Amino acid sequence: MILNSVRAGHRRWEDRLVGVEGPGDGPRLRNETDTERLDRNWASLLQELRVVQTGVQLLTGFLLTLPFQPRFDMLDAPMKIVYLVTVSSAVVSTALLVAPVAMHRLLFRRHLLDKVVTAAHRFAYAGVLLLGVAVTGMTVIIFEVVAGRTAALIAGGCALVLFAAFWLVLPLTMRDGGRHPPPP
Repeated sequence: MILNSVRAGHRRWEDRLVGVEGPGDGPRLRNETDTERLDRNWASLLQELRVVQTGVQLLTGFLLTLPFQPRFDMLDAPMKIVYLVTVSSAVVSTALLVAPVAMHRLLFRRHLLDKVVTAAHRFAYAGVLLLGVAVTGMTVIIFEVVAGRTAALIAGGCALVLFAAFWLVLPLTMRDGGRHPPPP
């Protein structure tokens, strides 16, 4: 048993020195086992989900009350379609962003953390993208009611560009630019 611990520690140190690829985590630059890496990734993912879950749930709740407001009838048929797409995006986003917690609870103590982390990562990514669609749609609807169609389309386009820039383009640029490990 002690020999296995020594071997595992030695393997981790060698992996760190030679930059051996870890599953799904790029080059190994930390002195951690696969289990430690999964625990770290799960904790990091949960922190990210805590940030977005409350916001998407509030947005979804707000959207679900809109049809019961007197001014909702101001929306014409195309804006009601925007509303329905927005609500659908928010509801699916809520489901995707809460799913990792339910999945973890159902699979707790079954030694499937690697599968849970992989699936949760995908759900979180899709949930955040749909959240961007929902917020863009909400922007269009609000600007439509307050300032008219032209302002709504401009505001919606600006929101979409912002989300695409900060949630897709910038991270992908940073990821592609950071493929090489930092110098020692």
